[in-house]
Amino acid sequence: MAHRFDPTRDRIEDFLARHEHKTLLRFITCGSVDDGKSTLIGRLLYESGLVADDQLEAVARDSTRWGTQGERPDLALLVDGLAAEREQGITIDVAYRFFSTEQRKFIVADTPGHEQYSRNMVTGASTADLAVILVDARKGVLTQTRRHTRLAALLGVPQAVLAVNKMDLVGWDRERFETIVAEWRALAQAVGLSATAAIPMSALEGDNVIRASAHMPWYDGLPLLEHLETCPLDDGPRQRGPLRLPVQWVNRPSADFRGFSGALAGGRVRPGDAVRVLPAGRETTVARVIVGFDDVPEAVVGQSVTLTLADEVECSRGTLLSGADAPAQVADQFECTIIWMDAEPLLPGRPYLLKIGARTVGATVSAIKHVVNVNTGEQLAARTLELNAIGVCTLSLDRPVAFDPYVHNRETGGFILIDRMSCATAGAGLLHFALRRSQNLHLQGYDVDRAARAALLGQQPAVVWLTGLSGAGKSTLANRLAQRLHAAGRAAYVLDGDNLRHGLNRDLGFTDADRVENIRRVAEVARLMADAGLVVITAFISPFRSERALARSRMDGIAFIEVHVDTPLAVAEQRDPKGLYAKARRGELPHFTGIDSPYEPPEAPELHVDTSREPADEAAARVLALLRERGILPPG
Repeated sequence: MAHRFDPTRDRIEDFLARHEHKTLLRFITCGSVDDGKSTLIGRLLYESGLVADDQLEAVARDSTRWGTQGERPDLALLVDGLAAEREQGITIDVAYRFFSTEQRKFIVADTPGHEQYSRNMVTGASTADLAVILVDARKGVLTQTRRHTRLAALLGVPQAVLAVNKMDLVGWDRERFETIVAEWRALAQAVGLSATAAIPMSALEGDNVIRASAHMPWYDGLPLLEHLETCPLDDGPRQRGPLRLPVQWVNRPSADFRGFSGALAGGRVRPGDAVRVLPAGRETTVARVIVGFDDVPEAVVGQSVTLTLADEVECSRGTLLSGADAPAQVADQFECTIIWMDAEPLLPGRPYLLKIGARTVGATVSAIKHVVNVNTGEQLAARTLELNAIGVCTLSLDRPVAFDPYVHNRETGGFILIDRMSCATAGAGLLHFALRRSQNLHLQGYDVDRAARAALLGQQPAVVWLTGLSGAGKSTLANRLAQRLHAAGRAAYVLDGDNLRHGLNRDLGFTDADRVENIRRVAEVARLMADAGLVVITAFISPFRSERALARSRMDGIAFIEVHVDTPLAVAEQRDPKGLYAKARRGELPHFTGIDSPYEPPEAPELHVDTSREPADEAAARVLALLRERGILPPG
């Protein structure tokens, strides 16, 4: 059947035919507030002919309404939004815009200039090929200019362009331009950012944005758009580097086909290439390379591919297929840089999820070595990372992952940290190197194991984790449980918060960071004692859900019984057996749970006990009944 003319379809097919083989440049615009980023992007969109007539009419209408440009349309509205969005207070943290010219396709990320949105600049820069750093010619290099320049260098943006904007407001002054360029180039060189061009312009007037400016005949370089169209896209390090394929999907359309799909993050791959499956380490060869539905002789960086392997090997989502001649490293402890993006601070010892490629594992920051003052480069001591802070940290994972240092491959060396409770992205990170101790430490096995020790004691080990406010009755309940277990001939031990702070945890205070470390240590001690065959009872406020979740996850098959020892705050404060609430109310005891530090009650504990209504003996009987029900204690 002959193809019937379809205007819409034909336009789409014509567009695809014209743009299919163009190179793609991803770039980010950044700088201080009101340096003209939105106006610049608006002009690029306008001049590329990708703005619809009705959108231009809306821009002209709203420009007059807002009084932004008089009779001339305010092109910044193409990016910042029109009247309806402004009136609703809608803002976009990172705005991605797409446009194309005859030479190249572009994706531009426009991020806010305010310091509190530095995390959004990080998001845009993480995949950028180039950074356009704007400077207001009247103001020169500002603190935020320095911040964004350092961030672009830190995140490995390959090249940068300095756009000195608003030259019309300084009378097109060449000397002013050259002074700004000299100051910024010194900064770029100091932080290791490749500065490829410096362009004087007026985004508002269009000078040196699309075409050369008649107002600045002393400038003999390219206009910005022409520079973006012709600057080299050097993906050479990844193309020349070893094969890296993070497996995103195991493709099983039928019983006789099993392929491993993902986007090539490094090197190239051909049938017959030897590969290593990481982190397991098994080697095999590539049988087929498939792009789309077709077998191809070779695939390169950036292509989405499916590989079939010559041997049946264990390979799943999150696995990294690596060149056998130059495999990625495998480790579970690292030094890294973390850019913190959450309003809640990063606390060493608190459990997070780490996602690298398609692999997700448990992670904790072991220590913060220092934070970096991104404005000056100064290294400062810190115990936590606050919003937008950048810190060099040591990181510990609950299982090994395959990786490359970020400076060698942004895809296999970058990661995100995820809050376990909210599942929100809490931070982004760059791996530096594996800690040597992670390669030299190995678990030592012994013939006398947990099962043998439990059999000797004639009981099943367990951890009974009592959590609740101070004064809720945790220690009283723990004491009753220990008495009853002892009377029944069971080996039990109580770990009490105050007792451990006299020894193991005497160096810790009561800040959130110290509380996290306190519970981490307690969880490790409880696991070791339960591994010895004991029933371990812990009596700690343990105010944070994430730390209690960490304690549970560290038990390695040991029964974990969380008991919420609950009582209303007013009742706990009335009891106040140690006088702590009174001190906290007088301001003599900061960071006290329930007063000026939060308590996060368990959402699904194994047992809930309200000690304002239930005597300790009855509560203890209910805990013991639950232990019998779980098979930890014998019936009766």
